[in-house]
Amino acid sequence: MATDAELAKFGFVEDGKADNEVSEEFRSSSIKTGYPTPARRYRIHYEGYNISIEEPYFWTLHYLRYFGGFPRIDKITDIFAAAENSAFFGANQQRLGAQQDKVSQFLATIGKMVRELFQLVREMRILDERLSYYADSFTNSPSAESAEITLKGIWVDLVEQGAKNPASVYGMAREVQFTTLPDLFFATHPKKQEDVDIVVERDKGQFNRKVREVLKRKLRAFLAWKEHTYEELKNRRKFTLKYLRQHFEIIRMYITWVKPYLKNIQRMQLDQDRADTADLIVAFESSMIEVEILAVKPSKQSVPVNECILMHYLFRTKPEMSYQQEGYQRGPLHLGRVEMDFRAYAWTDKEIESYKRMREQEDFQLLGVIDGSVKAALEALGDELMRYLKEAGEEFEEKKEMPKAPHKRAGPFLSVFEGFAELFTSFKMKKEVKEAGKKPKQTSLMRMAISRRNAEENVKKVMWNTYHHFKKQHDMLNW
Repeated sequence: MATDAELAKFGFVEDGKADNEVSEEFRSSSIKTGYPTPARRYRIHYEGYNISIEEPYFWTLHYLRYFGGFPRIDKITDIFAAAENSAFFGANQQRLGAQQDKVSQFLATIGKMVRELFQLVREMRILDERLSYYADSFTNSPSAESAEITLKGIWVDLVEQGAKNPASVYGMAREVQFTTLPDLFFATHPKKQEDVDIVVERDKGQFNRKVREVLKRKLRAFLAWKEHTYEELKNRRKFTLKYLRQHFEIIRMYITWVKPYLKNIQRMQLDQDRADTADLIVAFESSMIEVEILAVKPSKQSVPVNECILMHYLFRTKPEMSYQQEGYQRGPLHLGRVEMDFRAYAWTDKEIESYKRMREQEDFQLLGVIDGSVKAALEALGDELMRYLKEAGEEFEEKKEMPKAPHKRAGPFLSVFEGFAELFTSFKMKKEVKEAGKKPKQTSLMRMAISRRNAEENVKKVMWNTYHHFKKQHDMLNW
């Protein structure tokens, strides 16, 4: 049942207050039904222990579609509750458990892959950081020397194991007394392996031959490592980027797969509000079903106001297990009581969508949980993930902002002319209002009111025929 706050939130307001229908549901007792106030309402209570109560639903559905001329019929609500000791409850819980097991597997996989997504983005960030050193060292930018020194430091620490290795740059300076080797190594910057001999002999010729030989050996090994690791890192980045996009697409695929199961679980869960009522007893083989459909007939008027009939069915059933001869299949036959409410409305397309969103918010809140958690995780990664996915070829819809009007600097002369323009405009509007005898904005409001009134009159006739013919068809008292 919708509250006043929910009705007001979705635009169902009358005279500044929530438009919540007040009806005498019980003798001398008026309550708020949680529905917008209809143009007219009919109610039928139909009970019989020797009839199938699915028949009233399909009878009205067929009548509205083929005799009432409603081409569009939307199912709004379809929930049920059953006594815990009934066979219907047991069969339902078996199916529900199978759906829940499948969802738990999907959600565990999605959570694991989202954690791996953080690691992939971190790996891409480290690769970009390392590749930026290589890119700068191969250019003539001002930061080329610092990038080269940084790569040499990485090579000494990772490849030569730093001072622990006696054959490294720092190890030879300590063990073999090549004290100038580290300074010469970090100060000499040949671009290619072929330039090592030329650069060392030209710039470091004042040092003895043994030092130059060791320096050439270290520079040649460093440049070979630098060129090969640069190509390796570029290939690794391409592979990681493609794998990142594949990983992201798999997460989206699992989310698409899990949504139908979540919807099934939400629809198969018992309505606790109905289960706690006095109409359901644990020891009885009984259940309650609530169904709501909205029949919509598009308007043919100048102002589009649709003719709508909202049908609400509340079944209190007594399932009887019936056996079929072929295959010994067993299935429940629902017998009992149905309460049918007919409500007539004249709604625009926007009002129809608002009502459907209000009901969906009540019934399917679980569907937003998985999307919200994954979205929060992706937002935690920041813009880096979106940038990498776009680089990999993923397409995203970007919100376009409306261009703002340029701000005018109103000088003294310009403001005078603007004042005259406003003055003449107001005179012109007053003249038009005087000639027309009414305000311009009232015209559209009057058209809407006329169209709404015509739609209400038409839909009330159709709803009366449906109500009247249903009673005649089922041998009820009618006039």
